[in-house]
Amino acid sequence: MNEQSKNALVTGASKGVGRGIALGLAAEGWHVGVNYFRDRAGAESTAEAIRTLGQQAWVLPADVGYSDQVEAMFRRFLELAGSIDLLVNNAGVQTWVSLLDLQEADWDRTIRTNLKGTFLCTQQAARLMKQTGGRIVNIGSGSNKAPFPNLSDYCASKGGIETFTTVAAVELGQYGITVNCVAPGTIEIERTRLEDPEYAREWGSRTPMKRIGYVEDVADAVLFFAGEKAGFITGQTLYVDGGLWSQVPWIYD
Repeated sequence: MNEQSKNALVTGASKGVGRGIALGLAAEGWHVGVNYFRDRAGAESTAEAIRTLGQQAWVLPADVGYSDQVEAMFRRFLELAGSIDLLVNNAGVQTWVSLLDLQEADWDRTIRTNLKGTFLCTQQAARLMKQTGGRIVNIGSGSNKAPFPNLSDYCASKGGIETFTTVAAVELGQYGITVNCVAPGTIEIERTRLEDPEYAREWGSRTPMKRIGYVEDVADAVLFFAGEKAGFITGQTLYVDGGLWSQVPWIYD
């Protein structure tokens, strides 16, 4: 990895976990490309917050599921930043519906955004990192380990991301590129608060550490994989879930 620069690109960084990761990186001295698809206002807000922390920020529109848009985004990022040292594949969507009612178009949208987007961005970043090395962190999910009912498209995409992480790590290691996966558990963000006002209480009580997760917890894991102390770690998945998805049902007190 280039020791003279700390340039990161975070996909889906206009809000939620992506915004938290972008701000966490900026707080540790990273300049950040803020990718978004629809929420330009959110992306501009994230970029302004990064600049307030004293780092450079670049707002980059792209639907990561389409190669032409991904290629254009990376060209623009390279023009602005000069190099890429870290890619965080965070952009993701889901469809909350039963397997029997899931529409083909929704399945395709989720797989295209989450899994194909991770592939396309990883490929572009790795081509740029081949000479100097770099870090790629893919954002997985607790659904890598446990099934989430009514989220079959999401589970399939995130499981694919975990396996893709391992093969990318094997192929790209020769170039000094590490590829790892961070799998968050139940994280309190704008979306989860809107979906369930009791989200934090309900999931916090079920988590062994007795609290909900926060975007800062996820950002800390990304920062670890991006740092020098993780230089010999690749192909791994780190669950940031307070132990939630490690436990099994237990009927005895």
